[in-house]
Parts: sequence; C-alpha cells; structure tokens
Amino acid sequence: MKAGNKLYWKISLAFLLLLLILGIGYILITSYTSNRYFQEVNQRLYGDIASHLVKETKPLINGVPDTSATHDIMHSMMVINPSAEVYLLNPKGKIIDFVVPGKTVELKSVNLAPIQQFIQDKGECYALGDDPRNRGEKKVFSAAPIYENNRLTGYAYIILASEKQTEIASSLFSSFILKSGAFLFFITLLGALSIGLFALWYLTKNLQDIINVFKRFKEGDYSARITDQSKGDLVILADTYNDMADTISTNIEQLQSVERLRKELIANVSHDLRTPLAIMQGYIETLIIKAKTINEEKREKYLKIVFDSSKKLGLLIKQLFEYSKLEANEIQPEKEAFNLADLTQDIFIKYQILAQEKNISIHSHIPNEIPLVFADLGLVERAIQNLMDNAIKFTPQGGSINIELKTHDENIEVSISDSGPGIPKEEQAYIFERYHKSVHSHQKNNGAGLGLAIVKKILEIHNSSIHVTSQLNQGTKFWFQLPAMQVV
Repeated sequence: MKAGNKLYWKISLAFLLLLLILGIGYILITSYTSNRYFQEVNQRLYGDIASHLVKETKPLINGVPDTSATHDIMHSMMVINPSAEVYLLNPKGKIIDFVVPGKTVELKSVNLAPIQQFIQDKGECYALGDDPRNRGEKKVFSAAPIYENNRLTGYAYIILASEKQTEIASSLFSSFILKSGAFLFFITLLGALSIGLFALWYLTKNLQDIINVFKRFKEGDYSARITDQSKGDLVILADTYNDMADTISTNIEQLQSVERLRKELIANVSHDLRTPLAIMQGYIETLIIKAKTINEEKREKYLKIVFDSSKKLGLLIKQLFEYSKLEANEIQPEKEAFNLADLTQDIFIKYQILAQEKNISIHSHIPNEIPLVFADLGLVERAIQNLMDNAIKFTPQGGSINIELKTHDENIEVSISDSGPGIPKEEQAYIFERYHKSVHSHQKNNGAGLGLAIVKKILEIHNSSIHVTSQLNQGTKFWFQLPAMQVV
C-alpha cells in the first residue's frame, strides 16, 4: 500500500472512530434529555393532583389520616392515573399513610426541601423528590400542604411515575431507541462517513504526487519541484518544500563550486611550488656536479637564480597563508585613524627604486588636504603594495605608472594606473579570482595569481570593493574607495 493511501485510511479510521464516539454520546444525551422531557411533561400535566386531593377530602383530622374517606378517594385517583403513588406526610416529612400498588414502602420519611420548593413555585418548575419505594432514587411528584384551622398538619405527596410506569416507559423507550434511534444513527453515520471520506480524499488527493517528488529529490534529482497542479490544498506544504529544495540545491552548488576551487587551488599551488623548487634543485645539482670545474662567474649566476627562486617560493607561501587566513575570516581589521596621503607617499618612494630598475617612470598625485581615513593601516598598505606589484609586473620598459589620491563625495579614492598591455573586457570580471592569469599575458613569471585576490578580500572586510578599467594596449587602472573621517 502506498504511503499516501496508508495515511488516507488511517485518517479515515480515526474519523470513523470519532463518529462512533459522537454517536454513542448523542444516544446517551438524547436518552437523558428525552427521559427528562417525559418526566417534566408528566409533572406539568399532573402537578396539581395533590391540591385536588386536599380540596376534595380532608386527608388528616387532627393530624391523623382519615383512612375510611381518603383511601377511597386515593384509589379513585389511582384509577384515573394508575402510575400515581399517594403518601400522607406529617409536617416533618414522616410518612403516616400511603396507597401504593404491590411493593411495600422502604422509606419512613422523605426530604421536605424539594416539596416546599415545589409548593413555593406553585408547581411551575421541574423538581424531583425522594421515591419512598426505592431508596436513593428521585421521581417527579405533586405536593400540597394540608391545613386544619389555619395550622399546617401535613402534606399530600404523590409520586407521578410509579415503579411500574418507569419499567414500562424504560422498556418502551429502549425499544424506541433501538428501532428509530439506531436507524437514524446508522443513516447519520453513513452520511457523515461518506462526506468525510470524500472530503479526506479531496484534501489528500495530491499527497501521492508530492511524495513522489520527495522521492525523486531523495534519489538525486535536485530539480524536482512540486508544480501548481500538484499543490492543491497542500499549498503551504508544497511551497515550504520548494523553498527548502531551492536552498538545498543552492548549497549543493556552492559546495560543488568550493570543491572545484579546492581542486584548482591544489593544482595551482602544486604547479607554482614545483616550478621554483625544480629550478632550485636543477641549479644546486649543477653546482654540486660541476663544483670543481665551474668558474666563479657562473657560480654566482647560478646562486643568484637559486636565491631568486627561493625568494619567489617564500613570497608564494606567504601569499598562500595570507589569502587562506583572509578567506577563513581569521584576520579581523584593527581599524585606526591615519593619514592615507602619508602612507601612499611612503609606498611611492619605496617603489621608485624598483621602477628605475625596470626603466619605468612612476608618478604620484597626492594632495596635502586629503582627510584622515579609519581603517586597518597594515591591510590597506598591503592592498596598495599588491596593486603596485601588479602594475610594475605588467608595465613594459619605458612605460609609466601613476598613483593618485582624490576626494570623492565622503570617500577617499585611491587609483593606480599603468601603461601595460591591458586586460580583455571578457576577463575583467575574473581577474580578482584566485589563480586567475590572463591568457593574453606574455609576461614570464607572472606570479601565483593571488595578489589581486588578496586585495579584493582586504577591501571586502573594510566594506569596500576593488574596480578595474582597462583597454587592450592602452593600460589598466585599478581603484577603490575608503570612507573619510568625519569631523564632528
């Protein structure tokens, strides 16, 4: 049996049990209310019978029952209403005389409170009194006070539903319930069950389709979604599943992207580490093999190559650690107010020597009135240095580099431009990704491809971003902005 069908039949069974419980409760309540209705009608019809008895005869003479006269009248009343049981009570409720069919009387006295309340309400309210023939039971009654010379000498107390009448009424009522009540209950149950089962089927008809979508997603079909046709009345469940599936699919794509980047990282790191290591190993091996025959000039040349390769290897490892910390959010900026113009001027002076070695002219445009900025001094310095390294690397001999600061709205803009080969437009969106190298670059030893990625991460933790403007054979310009300190 399918899951959807199982749920349908479980709900249907629960619904059937609920209807049965309600039906039994209905029968019990109907039985109680019908019985009370019968008793109240009986009391309303014959509630004044005790008053008539008192008027027609003098049941008590000096507080003593006049049995010769009263019994005849009592029997006459019982002929009219065979279900009546007649009792005479003294003022304290003690039974001093009675006329009842058959069975003897068990009680010697009855509670006067219901009788007095009945007399006070003139028989208009439903009341139950003690049944003298059945201890602990209550019956509807009629009652009237008996006065002699304006003195209360007792009460006429008439049970309107005798034991025999109760037995007959109970038997007939049970038969009525079994015949008509059971039939009506069965019809009602059948109708309610039919309507309920149809309603359950209508509400859950799309459940199996939704379960099938769940199974497809579980088996790896991450594009499985619940369509509008399958939502039906389970639209909240369907929309929740679709949102959840979208989130999971996005997370899976991100994990797959991270895995691809991880593999690329390992491949690129392996390649970039292997190159300087191979160079170092090759020249050191040459120095060892030709230790006795190599001249001093070549020895110095080879050692310089080994030294340069070790520097490059050290720089690569440093960049890897730096980028890894930035990507893992292990570096938190220690912000302070500082003069960005002074920092930029210091960097400009340091790179003049490198530019001269490569026959590159370097120029600066740094106004003196530049406001202070609030940022991490070391990280901002690292970002500008990486941009300068990138400019020197790609600027050919005889080219030029410009570093410029200017105020832009409430920000300070730092721009570094070069006269290098430029970056194709289709590659500009990817140059800040780790290990990205332009396929159009013909430069040797282009580095590990982490410099611009580090710049991007540094600016991201400062809530800023790096921008590029470039055209082929016309140079490249990188720029970013930092918020200026506001003077209060």
